[in-house]
Amino acid sequence: MKTSERLHEAARPVWEKCLSHPFVKGIGDGTLPAENFKYFMLQDYLYLFEYAKVFALGVVKSRDQELMRTFARNVDEILDGEMKVHRSYMKRLGITEKQVFEVKPALDNLSYTNYMLAVANAGGPQEIVASILACSWSYAEIGQSLIKIPGAAEHTFYGEWIKSYASSEYADVNDALIALMDRLTEGTGEEQLAYLTEVFVNCSRYELGFWDMSWEMRE
Repeated sequence: MKTSERLHEAARPVWEKCLSHPFVKGIGDGTLPAENFKYFMLQDYLYLFEYAKVFALGVVKSRDQELMRTFARNVDEILDGEMKVHRSYMKRLGITEKQVFEVKPALDNLSYTNYMLAVANAGGPQEIVASILACSWSYAEIGQSLIKIPGAAEHTFYGEWIKSYASSEYADVNDALIALMDRLTEGTGEEQLAYLTEVFVNCSRYELGFWDMSWEMRE
């Protein structure tokens, strides 16, 4: 079994809860209140800056030049790729970037990003990819799930978000991370694989908590 298959299987029960979460289902059927989505986008925007820092630690901790380039490309993809969707919604919601940074990250958000950064600081490329892959992969699965709902992609407000995470471009970036996880862990022992699985599942649990936080709009 590939490492990625092991991680996916371990996180499956958590991801099933994400897919059936009322916040995610509300995006899919268009019933999610705009205020909840606004809260989510503001918190997720702040999250992505910290997420990019985890990738940046991969540049610092890599000894191989090509691996450094891979992590660097992902930093660029977050800041100038994924965050374009957030900036588009900020514009539609009338929010300036200055206003975004006046928002305080919620406690769940801080806990999640601090956990990823702690894992990355204490570990190396394997741990870094394990900590970031749960976010990327779960969003790819959510995007693919929501795009199958009739009319979801054409929704005047949520359609853009759904199409972004269901796009071939996003899938390519996520697939590359999955392949990187498998490549980095070739020949890795059971004890380390168990730890990487723990990190991946913990981050998946944080993903579920992020949906809970956004549904309840917790501070």
